[in-house]
Formats: sequence, structure tokens, C-alpha cells
Amino acid sequence: MPGGLGENVSSLTTEARNLSLTEVDAQTKRSPSPAAPPSHSVEENGAVVSTGKNQNVLAASAAQPTPEFPVSGPIGPHLFQKLKLLGKGDVGRVYLVLLKGTTKLYAMKVLTKEEMIARNKVKRVLTEREILATAHHPFIVTMYASFQTKDRLYFIMEYCAGGEFFRVLQRQPNKRLPEDAVRFYAAEVLLALEYLHHMGFIYRDLKPENILMRADGHIALTDFDLSKQAHPVSPRVIKHQISFLDRMKGAISGNRGSRSNLKDLEIVDSEPVLPYATNSFVGTEEYIAPEVIQGVGHTSDVDWWTFGILLYEMLTGTTPFKGSYQDETFNNIVHGNIRFDESLHLSPECKNLIKRLLKRDASKRLGHENGASDIKRHPWFRKIDFNLIRNETPPIIPKLRDPLDFSQYPPLKDKDLQDDVEPFDENSPANPFKNFASRKLERGSSSAALSTADRPATAAQDEETRVLSTKSEPEV
Repeated sequence: MPGGLGENVSSLTTEARNLSLTEVDAQTKRSPSPAAPPSHSVEENGAVVSTGKNQNVLAASAAQPTPEFPVSGPIGPHLFQKLKLLGKGDVGRVYLVLLKGTTKLYAMKVLTKEEMIARNKVKRVLTEREILATAHHPFIVTMYASFQTKDRLYFIMEYCAGGEFFRVLQRQPNKRLPEDAVRFYAAEVLLALEYLHHMGFIYRDLKPENILMRADGHIALTDFDLSKQAHPVSPRVIKHQISFLDRMKGAISGNRGSRSNLKDLEIVDSEPVLPYATNSFVGTEEYIAPEVIQGVGHTSDVDWWTFGILLYEMLTGTTPFKGSYQDETFNNIVHGNIRFDESLHLSPECKNLIKRLLKRDASKRLGHENGASDIKRHPWFRKIDFNLIRNETPPIIPKLRDPLDFSQYPPLKDKDLQDDVEPFDENSPANPFKNFASRKLERGSSSAALSTADRPATAAQDEETRVLSTKSEPEV
């Protein structure tokens, strides 16, 4: 029927989605840099450039420089000058680098192929590349390019000058934040998780160490090597029930039909679905969900559990189930009670939200049914305008020294200066990292996406892995 509810719902869904994408594009644009794009060339295979269309993948030589990443032609490590070691892990390091001939700074993540293969992390690094190349969101770190050499893999990402959110928390009085500040950062993290779930990815490793603070005080999620690819589910339109009191008010006022059908409708994001239950034991000790510990299979609900733990840590300076040793922590997660320090004077709404996020029964956990939409509707977030938060002033603005003042950087060790530029056949059948290279185009066009042929194959059965890290300050 023309003009009927079905037609209105379709129009509402399309308009709302278009508005959402437009807002993200507008919020993430930056003013062009005055630096002139340099001309570079290198004797190695070109990178893959994505246009945001799944079936349209171009050679790197066709890529045009952008204000955010003014590089034309193939990309190699020789284009960058390493300034500082930002962090290191078991298979790689992250450096602050300068694009030679410009004033552009980036974070360059360098992974050793030999270690990735030895530790069975090939699939994980391809998943991380997939997420970073596809993502276009203000609260997810931006990757401008990825490439490889004979022995190493490289990610060129935005430099978040405020550093790890973990360190920001450590510098606060009693290592905690006021409730209003927590609400602000929680809202930005929630939007990032919502976006990942909408794209069909389960994060699985939310913690302060994996949140970066930009120079303007806003945050961005990073480190997606433990993320899991699932099947994205299209958003649904739900109709809210009108309370008896509202119906009575309408009858008394004579405006029984004054409420538009569209006002009773809301678009909600369905949670991504795994084609099989995954039993991988992954995560950070104090953040692991009970279903992961018990090995009963887990879904995207684990992200809402870790979100609850993050809220608790930001508010109290510790995690709710931390024990003196690992087994005690796990026992507390599975059986312990949530306790709040009454001296903190947390609001009843705040406590209620955390308790609902930390339901041990994942099917009863807030977010299980409608994902982030359920959490955003919780009364604790009533003060937050999720559509405009990117334009709000964050609670903390980091005090930074000019990063282009090179006198602050001590000389790097010889091992940090090693880069191989020896040409090699990236598409060799012996190379497990074929098609690793990618290049994101200028913001404002479609976000970078990979050819469907490039997606890492989903195994028929998730590999039984145990990846566990402890919460400690990373080495730098």
C-alpha cells in the first residue's frame, strides 16, 4: 500500500544509515597539510589499493597521494625515518616514524614473518589487516598502508600522540576517573565496538592497553590480532511498545493517534553470528569472560563482558575479579560477586549497567539481543549524544611536547634500525602473506575494503588456541 508502514520503514532505514555514514565521514575529515607530496619509487612489488568497492582493487602505482598520506607509487620502509620505539611485543615493534621529505608522523608496526609463522599467527595478522584496511570510523585507529618485505610485515598507521589509555589511567589520582569522564570514554568505545560488530568482527581483547588517545583527547581502538571474523547481520527495525500510561495520556488529551508510527520505530544493529561455536582461549586474564574460561563456546557477547570490566576499571582503578594468582582470578570470574567501594559514590544507574554487562549467563547479558543499541538506551547514557560526541571536548587533553623536536628522541639501537629492502616475489606460492599489501584512499571516498578473494578463509573448526596476556605496563 503506497505510503504504508512498510514503505516508511524502508525509507527510515535507508535515511538513518545514510545519515550515520555521512556523520562519520564529516567527523573524520581533517584539514589538508601544507606539505607537498614527495615523489618516491622503490624496486619492489606494488601494494594493493582498495577503493571501498569489494571487486575493484587497483595497483599501488595508480594511487594518488592524499593530504593525510602524501605518498605516490609503491611503498617501502626506506621512505620512513624511525624516531622512537613506542612499544614492543613478542612478535613485533611499533615505532614513531617520519615520512621523509615531509612533517608527517605515523606509527609503524613491524612484524617478523619468521616469528608470525612459528607462533601460528598468520591468520591473525591477515584478520588484523582486514579490519584496519576496511575500517573507517572516528574511534578506530586509521591505517594508511600495509606492505611487506622479504622478512617483515609493516602497518603504517596514524600516530596517536596521547599514547595508551592505560598510561593515562595510571597517571590519574588513585588510577581512576570521575564518573562523567568514564561515561564519555565509554561512549566512544561503545561506538567503536558497535561499528566492528556491524562489520562482522568480534574484538575479543578490549582493555586500556588497546585504547589509544589522540592529541585532541579522543580515543581510538587498536590491536585487532585477536579479533574474530563472523557473519555480519543486517540491522533490524523494531517497534517499541507504548506504555499503558502513555496510551491513557493520549486518550485523555484526545490525541490517540498523534504519535507517528515512525516515532515508535528504531533501527537496531543485530550482533554478528559465528557459523560455529568458537572455543579459542584468548584474551587478557582479568578481562576474560566466564564462557571462555569454561570452554562452552563464545560469541560476540564476550565484547560486552569486557566492556563491563573496562567500565569498572576506569571507575575504581582495578578490575572486579582480580586475584593474587591466575587460577584465583579465573575462579572469581566464574563464581565471585561484584563489589563496589561505597566511598566512590557511584550512581545507581552506573552500578546497574555494570551488573547487567557482567551477567555470567551470556544470553542474559545486556547487548545479547540487540547489541550496542540496548546499551546505548541504558539510563546511564542518557546524558550522551552519540551522534555529536566526536565534536565534544574530551575530559582529558594530553599535554604534549612538539613531536618534531627531534632532540627529545634518544638514538635507537642497531636492531631497531634494521630493515630489509631486498626485492622478492610477494605472490610466490611459498609466501603465506600474499595480498598483504593495501592502501587506503582519501577520506571522503568509500572506506578501504579488500577484495572478497583476499579475505582469510574461515576454518571449518576454530583452532584450539590459548592466548593469554597479563595486565602490565608494556615495555618501551
